Amino acid sequence: MRSVLLIAVFAAAALIADDKQAPPAPGQPKPFKLPPHESYELPNGMKVTLVPWGSLPVASVRASLDLGNINESKDQVWLANFTAALMKEGAAGKSGAQLAREAASLGGELNLDADLELSRASMNCLSEFAPKAVRLLSELLLQPDFPSSEVERLRADLLRRIAVERSMPQILAGEAFARTVYGEHPFGRLYPTPDLVKSYTLAQIKQFYAVNFGARRAHLYIAGQFDAPAVKEAIRKAFSGWAPGPVPLRLPPSAKPQKNFVLLDRPKSEQSSLLIGLPVAANPAHPDYIPFQVVDSMLGGAFFSRITSNIREDKGYTYSPYSFIDSHRGCAVWAEGADVTTNVTAESIKEIFKEIARMRQEPPSEKELQAVKNALTGGFILRNASPGGVISELIMTEQYGLGAEWLNRYVQSVNAVTRADVQRLAETMLDPGKLTIVVVGDKEKIDASLAPYKD
Repeated sequence: MRSVLLIAVFAAAALIADDKQAPPAPGQPKPFKLPPHESYELPNGMKVTLVPWGSLPVASVRASLDLGNINESKDQVWLANFTAALMKEGAAGKSGAQLAREAASLGGELNLDADLELSRASMNCLSEFAPKAVRLLSELLLQPDFPSSEVERLRADLLRRIAVERSMPQILAGEAFARTVYGEHPFGRLYPTPDLVKSYTLAQIKQFYAVNFGARRAHLYIAGQFDAPAVKEAIRKAFSGWAPGPVPLRLPPSAKPQKNFVLLDRPKSEQSSLLIGLPVAANPAHPDYIPFQVVDSMLGGAFFSRITSNIREDKGYTYSPYSFIDSHRGCAVWAEGADVTTNVTAESIKEIFKEIARMRQEPPSEKELQAVKNALTGGFILRNASPGGVISELIMTEQYGLGAEWLNRYVQSVNAVTRADVQRLAETMLDPGKLTIVVVGDKEKIDASLAPYKD
């Protein structure tokens, strides 16, 4: 949910280190310029974007699918994941093993994954094989065989994954947080019950595919080095016959900031897992998104952030605290997470609240602000240093209706954030009285100390 590149972080951290020990300050990142690219639409409604990029003889082929867990009802949780997993096990008369070998012969690996709001089918390949990669990806998406022989094995895999992940306190905290903030919306249903997964049938999987997959929910991206005319012809032959299917679903949640406290008992635990946050008006489509990224990085999202310096470096309460902005269409949530020693659970929450209050009350120094700007802009440049990275950024701009020019302005927009912007957004968006607090830990040891946060 967050992406912090260490090179950029360490460079930025040098700016706030002792002057006698600090190396020379890094230079300002140059403005990013998206490479020239071409976008068009097939008659069936599928969108295509081609981005000639770089000099290495490789290409990234990815279909962004406007569907996922958001298309599930409350009795279909993870049916999108089950569907994607079975699709990879056979298509166009080829077994899963045959699909994998063919992808490997092109220089890559074939993937299909479902997520909350978007799913993706992707593979990398050597440049000369880009047209063949397009065809292989189309077979996966348009001609799934749904082999019945693989259903029970995949069901067992999903059940094992649920058991493993839901044994982790951080996962339990995240699940409780999502359920509290989003309620009955699909974003609030992160895990199905084992009984629900056991109930899914092959007919339900096929029906989910038939109802949700189609050309109008797909955008094919190809970035890297490739023969454009040959790739265009391969796209036409492979995807023109795909039925248009349904239009994308739009189902924004109605999450609002409000005070909540959730304590999940984990007897004899040596640590407490904390997740503290609230909905904020700052997804990428919002004009305050980039300034709020600065707020997040300064408060807890960077290795040198204030909360990290406080509860990790100064007090030793935790090893790796973090904060993040979890964005979706129509909403976003800011949260701070940390695994802290049991006997300092309440003290850790107190210090997190203290740092939020301090940011609301006074603007940061120019030196601290510049460190965060360098980390964000440096990370952005590095994320766009590969064909796959460029595609990821383009998918994000389409998801939020931003336009590619948003990427070209990103570095300048970060550098335009002021000290007053940081304080203003902290004050207006991070209301301590409306935070959701989730704690997973030994209730017998920590319950009494948490009383001030329950009312």
